[in-house]
Amino acid sequence: MSFSLWALVVGALLITMALSGTLMKRLPVSASMFYLAVGYLLGTGGLGLMSADPHLVSGLLERVAEGAVLISLFSVGLKLGLPFSSHHWRLPLRLAFVSMTLVVCLIALVCFFLLGMSIGAAILLGGILAPTDPVLASDVQVEETSDRDRLRFSLSGEGGFNDGAAFPFVMLGLGLLGMHELGTWGWRWLAIDVVWALVGGLFIGGLLGTMIGRLVLHLRTRHKEAVGLDEFLALGLVALAFGVATLASTYGFLAVFAAGLALQRVKERSGPQKVPDKGTANLPDKEAHLAVATHPNLAGAYLMHAVRGFNEQLERIAELVIVLAAGAMLAYIHVDLETVVFLVLLFFVLRPVSVWLGLLGAQVSGDQRLLIAWFGIRGIGSIYYLMFALNHGFTGPLADQAINLTLSAVAASIILHGISVTPLMAIYARRQSGKSRRSNSKNRRHEIR
Repeated sequence: MSFSLWALVVGALLITMALSGTLMKRLPVSASMFYLAVGYLLGTGGLGLMSADPHLVSGLLERVAEGAVLISLFSVGLKLGLPFSSHHWRLPLRLAFVSMTLVVCLIALVCFFLLGMSIGAAILLGGILAPTDPVLASDVQVEETSDRDRLRFSLSGEGGFNDGAAFPFVMLGLGLLGMHELGTWGWRWLAIDVVWALVGGLFIGGLLGTMIGRLVLHLRTRHKEAVGLDEFLALGLVALAFGVATLASTYGFLAVFAAGLALQRVKERSGPQKVPDKGTANLPDKEAHLAVATHPNLAGAYLMHAVRGFNEQLERIAELVIVLAAGAMLAYIHVDLETVVFLVLLFFVLRPVSVWLGLLGAQVSGDQRLLIAWFGIRGIGSIYYLMFALNHGFTGPLADQAINLTLSAVAASIILHGISVTPLMAIYARRQSGKSRRSNSKNRRHEIR
C-alpha cells in the first residue's frame, strides 16, 4: 500500500475516532475492534490493499510493537501512585509473577500434550501468550494515581510487570529450540535472563526515573529552568531507560515501567512550601503556566499531568497502527477445531485457574476475582514477543502454528474483551457503589448508637 493511501486510511481513522470516541465509550465495542476490522478489510482477506505476511513484516512490526509497549508501560507506571508500602501491591505482584508462571506452564502442557508441539516451542508459546496487555487494557486500568480499587489497580500493575517478566520464558523456549544460549544445566539462563535481567531492569529504570525527575524539579523550583518540552522529557526518559537497560543485558520493558513509577513519586519529595497569596488567574497564559510549573508545591503535579497526557495520546496512535496490522495478518491464519479448543481453554480455564491459584488467601471479593480472571487481555505484547521469536530464528511448521494460535488469541481477546468490558465494568461500578452506600449507612447507624 502506498504512503498516500496509508495517510488517507490513518487520517480517516484518527478523525473518525476523534468524532465518535465519546459514543464508543458508551457502547459494548472498543476502538481496537474497529481497527481490527478495518485492518482485515484492507488486507489480503478483504480488498487486498495491504499485505502483512507475518514472516515478511516481522522486523518492522517487532520495532513498532516494542515502541507501543514501551510507551504504554511508562504510562501505566505514571498512573500507579500508591506508596510501595501499601498492601495493594501484593495482588499485582502475585498476578505478574505467580499467576503468569502458572499460565505459562499450563499453556506449555496443553501445547505439548494436546497440540503435539515440542517442549521448547510449547514453553515459547506460553511466554508469548502469558503477558496481559497494558495497551488494550486502558478501560480496566486505574483512572487516577490515588485510585485504590483492587480490580483496576491489580490489572494495571499486572500489565506493567508481566510484559517484562515474560521475557525469561521466551528466552527459555528459544534456548530449548537451540536459538539462545542457556548455559550448562541452564545456569546462564537462571543467572542472566532471570535474576540479573529482572532485578537489574527494575533498578536501572527506578534509578533513572528518580534522578531525572529530581533534576527537572530542582531546576524548575529553584532556578526556573528546564520548563516546557515535557514531551521531550517523556520520550527521552523512555529511550534512556530502555537503552541503558538493554545495553546492560537487562529487560527494557521493566526498566521503562520502573522509570514511570519512580518519576511519578518524585513529586512527593519536592517538599511542602507555602503557597503564594496571589493566584495566577490574572496572569497571561504563558506566565501562569510558568508560575505553576515552577511552584514547589505544584511543579510535580504539573509535570505528571503534561507527561501523562502526551503519553496517552502516543499510546492510542500506536494501538491504531499495531491492531490495524494485526487485522491484516488475520488473512494468514486458519481457525480449525484445534485452534478453537485452545482458545476456549486459554480464556475460560487456563487464565482463571492461574488467577485462582495465584490469589489464594488474598483479600479480594468474588466480583473482583472473577473480573481479574476474565480480563487477561492478550494484545500488542503478545504480537511483539511473536515477532521477536520470528526474528531470532523461529521458523518452520512450529512457527506457523505459533503464528496461527497467537494471532487467533489476540483477535479473540480484542473481540471478547472489547464487547464485555463496558457492560461488565458498569455492573462492577454499580455493585461497588451499592456496597459503599451500605457501608456508610451502617457506619452512621453505629455512630447514632
